[in-house]
Amino acid sequence: MNRKTLVLPAVVGLLAPVLAACGGSGSGSGTDDAIVVGTTDRFTASKAAPAPLDPAYAYDVGLWNILRQTVQTLMILPKGDGDPVPEAAERCGFTDSGNERYACTLRQGLKFANGDPVTAADVKYSIDRARAIKADTGVAGLLSTIDTVETQGDREVIFHLNTADATFPYKLSTPVAGIIDPKDYEKDKLRAGFQVDGSGPYTMKAEVKNDEMVQAVFTKNPHYKGSLQLNNDKVEIRSFADADAMDAALNKGDIDVMTRTMTPEQIQKLSTAADGNVDLVEMPGLEIRYLGFNTNAPTVKNKAVRQAMAQLVNRSELVSKVYGSQAEPLYSLVPATITGHSNSFFNTYGDPSVAKAKSLLEKAGVSTPVKLTLHYTTDHYGAATQREFEVLQQQLNASGLFDVDIQGTPWTQFRPAQQKGEYDVYGMGWFPDFPDADNFIAPFLDKDNFLSSPYTNNEIRDHLIPQSRRQADRMSASSSLTKIQDEVADDVPVLPLWQGKQYVAARDDITGTAYTLNSTSSLQLWELGRGVSG
Repeated sequence: MNRKTLVLPAVVGLLAPVLAACGGSGSGSGTDDAIVVGTTDRFTASKAAPAPLDPAYAYDVGLWNILRQTVQTLMILPKGDGDPVPEAAERCGFTDSGNERYACTLRQGLKFANGDPVTAADVKYSIDRARAIKADTGVAGLLSTIDTVETQGDREVIFHLNTADATFPYKLSTPVAGIIDPKDYEKDKLRAGFQVDGSGPYTMKAEVKNDEMVQAVFTKNPHYKGSLQLNNDKVEIRSFADADAMDAALNKGDIDVMTRTMTPEQIQKLSTAADGNVDLVEMPGLEIRYLGFNTNAPTVKNKAVRQAMAQLVNRSELVSKVYGSQAEPLYSLVPATITGHSNSFFNTYGDPSVAKAKSLLEKAGVSTPVKLTLHYTTDHYGAATQREFEVLQQQLNASGLFDVDIQGTPWTQFRPAQQKGEYDVYGMGWFPDFPDADNFIAPFLDKDNFLSSPYTNNEIRDHLIPQSRRQADRMSASSSLTKIQDEVADDVPVLPLWQGKQYVAARDDITGTAYTLNSTSSLQLWELGRGVSG
């Protein structure tokens, strides 16, 4: 049949899917008719990171996609997005006018997958453990506004915060706040390997080869009690070496669904095909890409160098050459569809200008050309990353003000080196923990931040971030958020590049694909089902 397109109305802060469909039939070759989902995400245990799936450690969208299926949280983002709703909890809410005391009541009869009861003490144990371990991934930073956790009986949990935090319900929906059984997770030690146990909708069994999880089989948890309705009994996630191998598996019928990361060429081909047996779902996304700086490194310590790069980078050309209609230029850490967004980098630098960049460097007494190496990861953000950095290199070198080399490194080496400050300039991506401006600011600029960045701005940390969190009405926080974005544009500890859309491709007998990804790019495997082809 001819391809048809369904466009749902878009709402700021919500994601509306666009479905391109085509006729045909086919089904994946999963175990016991499991729905099989392909990904290029790699799940590796190493000496440096032996516990990739421990909720107290994991801080990566791919790892969280495993945990969200298995480890239950008190709150969860609802279908179609919006404010968090209770999940393991029966109800939750602030109990004071200052947003500093948050109380939850657990659902009755809640159990772990092994049949053990889930109690308020288990919630406290899980939260306190993640805070105490304080893994070097920076994920514990999501819990930084907690002062103490109190329990009353088996079902009441009370969080006393050290400062007002209107975003706290969102944070309780993230895997670091997942509820774990103390029998399975030691108090002061991360759980190595790929075992995961919780009270979520599925149990998980991993297939591991050479310290890498190549397949995860999710089976419906018979003890699950929560807000989710499961449309299947079993789902598999298979990890592929690259997007081409994943695409070939979809076309052969070895998998049913293809997720991140598809290449721009694959997406373009699927979106324009006139017929076939694969549907493409396109949704607005909150993924961002940016350059990060080690602001202590001699090459970029002078902020005039970073400002000159901000003045030279042509985002429109970059997006056009590499991603086409699949991304949009971004002029702030905060995406354009999030309340509180400001085009601060465009307001500060305007259109790309070699003359203005040259003036910035001359006034600061910086000799040119400035020699730099831009580092990127070869296997974490998709095959187009190399081309993206080639374009950035060309733009900077064409100015005559920079002499830039680029270097690609696998993620398992890239991320530890970046955290240790071994790269002066590096490319990173961010999939938000929750859809609020705070989560595009604090992880980069607060104490113990995700990037391990040496950049410190006390006005942002001590005043503007806390001030923005006091506002339950996020529109009221816009003034503080704008000031933060303006300061970032002036100091350039990071340089935002683009904001991407997100895609799912599926064989046309698979239902629920429009809700398989939420606004944080998190997989919601329970939405998938089998229907009638056509």
